[in-house]
Amino acid sequence: MRATGVLSGRRGRVAAGLLSTCLVLTACSPQRPHRPAGAKRSAAAAATAPTPVGSAASAAASVAASAAAAPDVSRYYRQRLDWRPCREAASFRCTSVTVPLDYTRPERGDIRLAVVRHPATGPRAARLGSLLLNPGGPGVSAVDDVLSFADGFSPALRAAYDLVGVDPRGVGRSDPVDCGTGTSPAALEAEEDAVGPGSGFALIAGACARTAGRLLPHVGTPDAARDMDVVRALLGDDRLGFLGYSYGSYLGATYAELFPSRVGRMVLDGAVDPGMDAFRATLGMARGYQVAWEAFAADCVPRPGCPVGGSLRDAGRVLDDLVAELDEASREGDGRGVPATGDDLLTAVTSALATPAWGGLRSLLREVQAGDAATRRLLLGTDDAGGPGEQSLAAINCLSSALGPRSTDAQTRAAVPEFRRAAPQFGAYYAAFLPMCAHWPARPTQVPHRISARGAPPILVVGTTRDPATPYDQARALARQLSSGRLLTWDGDGHTAYQQGSRCVDTAVDDYFLHGRLPADGTVCR
Repeated sequence: MRATGVLSGRRGRVAAGLLSTCLVLTACSPQRPHRPAGAKRSAAAAATAPTPVGSAASAAASVAASAAAAPDVSRYYRQRLDWRPCREAASFRCTSVTVPLDYTRPERGDIRLAVVRHPATGPRAARLGSLLLNPGGPGVSAVDDVLSFADGFSPALRAAYDLVGVDPRGVGRSDPVDCGTGTSPAALEAEEDAVGPGSGFALIAGACARTAGRLLPHVGTPDAARDMDVVRALLGDDRLGFLGYSYGSYLGATYAELFPSRVGRMVLDGAVDPGMDAFRATLGMARGYQVAWEAFAADCVPRPGCPVGGSLRDAGRVLDDLVAELDEASREGDGRGVPATGDDLLTAVTSALATPAWGGLRSLLREVQAGDAATRRLLLGTDDAGGPGEQSLAAINCLSSALGPRSTDAQTRAAVPEFRRAAPQFGAYYAAFLPMCAHWPARPTQVPHRISARGAPPILVVGTTRDPATPYDQARALARQLSSGRLLTWDGDGHTAYQQGSRCVDTAVDDYFLHGRLPADGTVCR
């Protein structure tokens, strides 16, 4: 769903915007400051050590094992990677990898995946292999993420690992889903007004069916996980080192389910519960943002000049009034284009709660209350609704009935009261996304199910107690499902925990990646 972006963008009315850069239950790519992780180490159970890179025999054995498991795609495991300095930064290396469009029928054609690598800075003998990173979304470019944030990892981690980003199929630079809609926000809003809720979703689904229909059935999470195994082998690693945020945790868990014996040191942060259906996940996200809003309000109320009043009840009323005021102004129009709506404000609020950016949210609310024209225009952002990133996000989520809700309009209307009870300020906003995949042209290929990944080495799951986008209950559920799961808890705010300011979390994650030592069972970072 669109709500929770840490990425900025044009946000129209609920159905008109189709989706946000962060979708229901798969949430968003976290903002990671350029902050080195702490150096303190914690002792815990040992995990399986990754195999150092640089061994041709090791790489050949890995390729052979992978080929034996899927002999019809063995040629993809025998590629030679042509690493070249990246155009954006010569210290990084870029290449592309060829994978089959359809793993069951590789003769149907190929997809090219964009790959970037930040080479390990330490001595070759001390290197631990590759660490693949996925920032979530889905639809967020892992290549761009590595180019932007590689320097934010601790010196010890950068010395030990090649940091690798792979744009998943259908995303960014890897044959992105492009429905070519070119549809203006105003046109989408007009259709919604004329036809009814969910029509914006139907409009873009139809455009995607016409222009990207061949690709749409093949951008699901299992295919992306199989692609990661090809990349793992070509990098020369016997086991996959992986760090996945938000949707990236779902991708990582899916890989562990398909290839448990090839899992190396894996960390899943801001975890998604693969056993939860999309309706319950959407409801949980609405509730999660209500909790986050109330935490923000509780912090704001004692402050001089707090823009949400003197109590939690006042805070809810203030936000409701601002949403209603913007909606009324948008209906009246001002002759200067599409004005900001209440949903535009809620998108900005959810973005600030996910980051979290409470100081910025206080300032934003004050300016909106004061009628600041520039701030209200800023709510609109600059991106067109239904752009390529949002189309990729929809295409991936709608292939999983755990990620993409498919409620009918009647079911959506019937669900609104339950959503409002769970989240007075955010319930209706999220309920409007229940028909998101109802018109999607490609049917789901994944159903909600528990993932145990039996046989995998320890997998570290990280959850934040007041994470609004992927509520903490999901991290607990995933850690329980995984046969080798270990939960690390951050008693904090915002979406995801690693590199968000907790030295305790950063130390524990780095210690696991570097030494295979898990935090003690039940560890809570405060």
